[in-house]
Amino acid sequence: MEIKEAEFISSITNLKDLPKNPLPEFAFIGRSNVGKSSLINMLAGRKQIAKISTKPGKTQTINHYLINKSWYLVDLPGYGYAGVSKEKRAGFGRIIEDYVRKSPELCCLFVLLDLRLPLQAIDLDFINWAGKHGIPLAFVYTKADKLSAGAVLTGRKKIESALLNYWQELPEGFVTSSVKKKGRDELLDFIAATLKGISQND
Repeated sequence: MEIKEAEFISSITNLKDLPKNPLPEFAFIGRSNVGKSSLINMLAGRKQIAKISTKPGKTQTINHYLINKSWYLVDLPGYGYAGVSKEKRAGFGRIIEDYVRKSPELCCLFVLLDLRLPLQAIDLDFINWAGKHGIPLAFVYTKADKLSAGAVLTGRKKIESALLNYWQELPEGFVTSSVKKKGRDELLDFIAATLKGISQND
């Protein structure tokens, strides 16, 4: 898939404000500081379509970007950042839960996981919660450029081994580097194939 157009549409905190033009949605979520904004910019081929901050937890709304006038890339708030108040963390939780469970156009939720770290408890909790609710998932393993090729394989294997204690079969996974644009074509091809499947079923 070639990204010809990428347009910011809206930032919302309530599902009633979802874009009036319903289109397939592909959402991205992860712990704060997992590299989500960089990944979104890399996918869209734009330097600053998603704002990158040195302070984790900046994304506090659901942000919709219209891609090629045919689907939405959705940037969700990061979960579990300790630097915000309990009230805000609860609010982010409600925003995330409402969107993930109730958005009628959500085709896939990409969960970002840092290859440099073992599977974090909050990641496991969120993935298991999403799985329990039947949310279509895929995993995006980030920051591959920070590791050697061997360490990338080891990091992914450790995360997947931990998940297989809870899952019989894991969703699709993609190794990425926003710096080197690694995984971009694979992710966009996956989205294109999903869109094609949707159109064939209509």
